[in-house]
Amino acid sequence: MHTCRNWLTSLVSMLLVLTFIEAVLAADESRERPNVLFIAVDDMRVELGCYGNAPVKSPNIDRLAQRGLLFERAYCQQALCNPSRASLLTGLRPDTLRVTDLPTHFRKHHPDIVTLPQLFKNNGYHARDVGKIFHNWRQDDYKGDAASWSVPAVMHYASHGMDKAQVDGDLPPDTAGVPRAENRDVPDEAYFDGRVANLAVEALQELKDEPFFLAVGFWKPHLPFNPPKKYWDMYDFSDISLPINPDAPRDVPAIAMHDGHELLRGFEGAVKDEQTRKLRHGYYAAISYVDAQIGKVLDELDRLGLREKTIVVFWSDHGFHLGEHDLWGKTSNFELDAHVPLIISLPEQKTAGERTEALVELLDLYPTLAQLCNLPAPNNLEGMSLKPLLDGTATTVKPATYTQHPRPAYTRGKPPKIMGYSVRNNRYRYTEWRDFKTGKVTARELYDHVEDPRETINLAGNPKQAETVKTMATQLADVIHPPSAN
Repeated sequence: MHTCRNWLTSLVSMLLVLTFIEAVLAADESRERPNVLFIAVDDMRVELGCYGNAPVKSPNIDRLAQRGLLFERAYCQQALCNPSRASLLTGLRPDTLRVTDLPTHFRKHHPDIVTLPQLFKNNGYHARDVGKIFHNWRQDDYKGDAASWSVPAVMHYASHGMDKAQVDGDLPPDTAGVPRAENRDVPDEAYFDGRVANLAVEALQELKDEPFFLAVGFWKPHLPFNPPKKYWDMYDFSDISLPINPDAPRDVPAIAMHDGHELLRGFEGAVKDEQTRKLRHGYYAAISYVDAQIGKVLDELDRLGLREKTIVVFWSDHGFHLGEHDLWGKTSNFELDAHVPLIISLPEQKTAGERTEALVELLDLYPTLAQLCNLPAPNNLEGMSLKPLLDGTATTVKPATYTQHPRPAYTRGKPPKIMGYSVRNNRYRYTEWRDFKTGKVTARELYDHVEDPRETINLAGNPKQAETVKTMATQLADVIHPPSAN
C-alpha cells in the first residue's frame, strides 16, 4: 500500500513537471512567433522621403523606416498587379506559376499551393485580409483566395475605376483639371483607402489577444489619382517638376516600349507639359494620402501595445512611369517599373533605422517571414530568406534580381508572343526579348547603372560591351528558364 502511494505521488509529480515544461515551451514558442502586419500599396515607385525624395511627403512611412530596415534595391518579379502579387504570395516566379496576365488565378495551374497567409493560417494564426492583397480578380470561383484567410476578405473585390468619392449630400467640385485625376474637398473615408484604414484599425482591436497575420492592402497611388483635396494642397504646383528623362532610351528596341493606354485613355495626342505636372502632382498627393492611412494603422498598433510583438512589412507590387522614357504606367522591364519600396520592421531589431543596398526580390518575403516566425515553409520556394540582412549578419544574399514582362502587355489569358526577361546585378540591367514558343532572342537591352542610372542609353549593341552582354546572358540563364527550355 505504501509502495502504491509512493508510485502515485511520483506519477503526479512527473505529470506536474511535464505540464510545467509544456507550458514553458508553449510560452517560448509564442514569444518566438510574433504577429505580422503586412502592408501593401499599389503602383508606388521608389519615391518617398525616406528614399531621399525630399519633395514627396510621406512622414508615416518615413517613421516606419526609422524603426526598420529599408531596402534600397528591392525588385518585383513582374510590373503588373496580378503576377507580381501572386509571385510574392506564393514564393514562385511568374513562369513557374504560369501567371503573367491580369485575369489568370494562380490556382488554375496550382490548385493545392500553400500561400504565405495560408501558411500562417495553417499554423495557428488568424489570417485576415483587409483591402487589395491578392489581385482583385473578378472570378467568383475563387472568392479572391478563400483558402488563404481565416475569414472572408473585405474590400478586396472591386476595381480602381469604382473608387469614386462617396459623401452625404452634394459632391464638391473636381478641380484637378486633367483626365485620370480628381481633386475634391472630401474626407479620407470618401475613397477606398480611408475605409480600408478604418477597417484595419478595427481588425487590430479585434485580434489584439491572438496571434495574427493581418494583411492591409491599400489601393493607392494607383490610378485614378484622386486623393482628397488636403493632400493636393500639401504640394505647391510650381514645385512639381517635369521628368528629367522624357525621351525613350537611345537605341532601345521597339518591343521594350508600350502605348501607356492605362493612363492615356482620355487624352488627345501627346500629354502636354502642364498636364504632365498635374498628373505628377496627383500621384504625389496620392502617396501622401495613402501614407496618412498607413499612419492610422501604425498608430493603433502602438496604442494597443502590439509594436514589440509584431513584424511590420511595407511593400509595393511594382513601380510606375510618370512620363519618363516617354512612358506612362507600368508593364515594362525598366528600373522605374521593377524597382519597389520595401521596409521590414522587427521587434528588438538590430538594424532599426538602417538601410541596405543588398539586391532582394519580393518573392524573398515568403521564406523570410516563415523563418522569422518559425514556420515550416514549403520546400519549393524560389526566394531566399532576408533574415541575415535583418540580423545584420550579412550584407548580401544574392548576386542578382529577375523581372519579366510579356508583349503584348495585356494578353487577357492568351499566351504572349514575346517575353522580356531582365536581370539586375550590382551594376547592370540586362534584358532579353524572347519568342515565347521557340526561345529565340529577338532583341537585347543593357544599361549601366553606374554611368547611366536613368537608363537613357541601350549599350547592348556596343561592341565594347560584348563581354558584359555574354556574362549577363549567362547570369539570366542561371535562373530564368523560358517554356522552350523546360
